[in-house]
Amino acid sequence: MIKKTEKKEQIPVSFSLDKIDLQILRHLQENARATVKEIAAKVHLSTTPVHERIKRMEQTGVIRQYATLLDYAKVKKGLMVICYVSLKEHSKNAGLKFIKSINQLNEVIECYNISGEFDFMLKVVEENMDSYYDFHVNRLSQIENMGNIQSVFVMGVIKQTHQLVW
Repeated sequence: MIKKTEKKEQIPVSFSLDKIDLQILRHLQENARATVKEIAAKVHLSTTPVHERIKRMEQTGVIRQYATLLDYAKVKKGLMVICYVSLKEHSKNAGLKFIKSINQLNEVIECYNISGEFDFMLKVVEENMDSYYDFHVNRLSQIENMGNIQSVFVMGVIKQTHQLVW
């Protein structure tokens, strides 16, 4: 399978990750700001092959982006809510309209298409209950084709990670 990039290059989408690639990924997940030199020392290679491996994993989409993880409470977004959403209509067009609307809501930091009683699961962060109420009543529930919304309030985070382990 070939993926076209903006530069009109063709890059293979799938390739095998070897033991060194997995070690590099583990180190990048622990600290995305680590330098190629630091990672190279940890995986016992010189900087050039490590740099080439990282670039290959970026170009093929194995590494999608680098991110900064925030403490939500310290940026006044300490209320986390899981919203289960069902749509009234289940056509492809209706689903795409919903997804477009959700992508415009900054309060929604994750959205999953799920199976079961509901169609989508949203992870929403807000400052407090009043701001969530305003978001729920005036923005989320106003989305076209919105069916049922069930809100579950997160009482505490037990485990939260973005790191895959091999």
